[in-house]
Amino acid sequence: MSRKRTPDQEPPSENTTAVTDPPATEPTAEGQSFAEKVGQKKWPAAPDPFRIASDNLAGVRLYENKRDRVMAIQFGEGRQEDKPSQAVIDMLKEGGYRWNPREKVWTHPVKHDSAMSTRIEAEWLYQEIRTMIRQEKGIEASAPEVPF
Repeated sequence: MSRKRTPDQEPPSENTTAVTDPPATEPTAEGQSFAEKVGQKKWPAAPDPFRIASDNLAGVRLYENKRDRVMAIQFGEGRQEDKPSQAVIDMLKEGGYRWNPREKVWTHPVKHDSAMSTRIEAEWLYQEIRTMIRQEKGIEASAPEVPF
């Protein structure tokens, strides 16, 4: 398909390549160019601590706190009446969890070299504890849980 040319235009040569202009770098109203703004996209922050699993009937929740790099298991609201049985506490201690009185949760550090295995073990321990508490409270096993 050919286009009509006016006499003052030169015919295109066969060995030319298309060259695009670089993106505009003129400052915008905020003092930044468009190219600078594109590189500064603001992503919404994930909640921290991040809830992994929760069972409201049993009153137990599993969290990961990325800022403090710990896995956390919370019972109820952390009050004295929400304290789990000694068998559950012993299982937490065997799993390497320690009581954090300030946050009122049981925590386990997440090391960089074993982060994935720590998360998997935390999920396994949560499921075991959840089952124990449900049995202690007489809640039937088929009752639903919130997966996250």
